[in-house]
Amino acid sequence: MTSGAILAGGRSTRFGDRDKAVAPLAGVPMVRRVADRLAGADDPVPPGADRASGGDPVVDELVVNCRPDQRDAIDDALDGLSLPLRWAVDDEPDLGPVAGIRNACRAAAGEYVAVVACDMPFVDPGFLAGLAEDAAGREAVIPRLDDRWLQTTQAVYHAEATGAACERALARGDRKVVAPLDDLDRVVVGDAAIRERTTEQTFTNVNTQTELAEAETALAAALGDADPR
Repeated sequence: MTSGAILAGGRSTRFGDRDKAVAPLAGVPMVRRVADRLAGADDPVPPGADRASGGDPVVDELVVNCRPDQRDAIDDALDGLSLPLRWAVDDEPDLGPVAGIRNACRAAAGEYVAVVACDMPFVDPGFLAGLAEDAAGREAVIPRLDDRWLQTTQAVYHAEATGAACERALARGDRKVVAPLDDLDRVVVGDAAIRERTTEQTFTNVNTQTELAEAETALAAALGDADPR
């Protein structure tokens, strides 16, 4: 069993005065776009359009990591989702993505957890499914785009091992998102392999209002100016 986990607990300080997790992207809350793509629910936008628009779900359940004050709005945004839903609410907010990954791994029912940030609305579900296959018998599979940047918030982790590694990192005061990786038996998927499987758009982050507008433009272009839903 593989769980999906959406990390949504950040403060969105670069986004403005609203929570980007529930900010509308072409009329759909961003967190819902990510969830729908993992569920294979009617989002025919590349990369991975076939799987995202009506293929089998790439995970068996969805875990949402967020702060307590976000839960109601995200719950509303995910109303009617076809996947079983669990919550990994931060008991101590603002510890960063290491704590978010730890909490998601603790809440997940699956042996492995496919982690995606809430601001990655073009995540390729087929690419995630491939990472989950790569993870068999290992403790983490991390893409490395351009052979430089580890994509720790679009990766697959062994839930028990990673939860423990994150806890050790936090206990020693290290909140860097790469801090737990040295404790894990991991596979790094390099740039060439990434580009054989998908496009770099799968890693697109929407951190600012400008990037939100760019994502709106990309959606319109991908769908020929049709309604993105």
